[in-house]
Amino acid sequence: MSVDKNKWGILFCPKSGALRPQAKWEKVERCLKERGVLYDFVQSENSNSVERLVKMMINNGYKTIVIVGGDSALNEAVNCLMQLPQEKRDGVDLGVIPNGLMNDFAHFWDIKDNDVENAVDMIINHRVRRVDLGCIRYTNDKNEKCHRYFLNCLCIGLLASVIRQRRRTSGSFGWRKLAFIPSSLLMIFQRLEYKMKLRIDTDVIDRKVMTVCIGNAQGYGFTPSAVPYNGQLDVSVVYHPEVAQLIEGFYLLYSGKILNHKSVHPYRTKEVVVEKAERALVGIDGRVMNTPVGEFKVCVEQEVINFIIP
Repeated sequence: MSVDKNKWGILFCPKSGALRPQAKWEKVERCLKERGVLYDFVQSENSNSVERLVKMMINNGYKTIVIVGGDSALNEAVNCLMQLPQEKRDGVDLGVIPNGLMNDFAHFWDIKDNDVENAVDMIINHRVRRVDLGCIRYTNDKNEKCHRYFLNCLCIGLLASVIRQRRRTSGSFGWRKLAFIPSSLLMIFQRLEYKMKLRIDTDVIDRKVMTVCIGNAQGYGFTPSAVPYNGQLDVSVVYHPEVAQLIEGFYLLYSGKILNHKSVHPYRTKEVVVEKAERALVGIDGRVMNTPVGEFKVCVEQEVINFIIP
């Protein structure tokens, strides 16, 4: 069954830990009706259902798919789109109304968490830009060759542990920064390091590293200069700082100046080869993934998704 090409397909992903998860959809629905937008709406049961529902919308002919969700839901949507042949993928435009624990890719485009009216108006105006995706290519524990795409960032080491802890504390701390603060305290009290070997262009890093962030966009503040349309990835390699430097690091992170920290070493590249990352978790767009087995590569694929921007 095909649909009117002007009708939006909207996927609502309730925010985990919210006191009234339906309140956001009620606000969105009211705004859509006021503007006379044609749309069909489905709600995800859980994070595992997002890809299936996006695929259903594509198969039913929706040309504008709007995710009311956060970075993780967008990640599922783009990975679904990347399964399509290019000619079919080029006919689908992806938009977002932020409703996640962290909405960093929306924030990159200055789409505010609580400004539903402007987000809806932006999609109505329908300015589309082709954006890049990062891609990790790896082998899983079944010796299968796998790959996964990301819009915001991939992180290795302590930052991935922070993401896992943040998801655990999000039910108690509704505001995104309050949810991030207790998780970030792991940096002080655990002081974890990981033996890594990385190849970034001609540079080889073979030493203990606290965390690595590979950003297609802002990367939770660790790759503040990254943009998803220049065909490159920004990489921040963070060595182990002293406690006093950690406190300085929090200030620089929240002020968008983390690259000024002496323990942060920035790079810009098209590919990162991770030959070794002992015991380190890997996170991708706000969710911890199954840790790759052995060497893996992270690269960029240029201008592969149509994204609706302000």
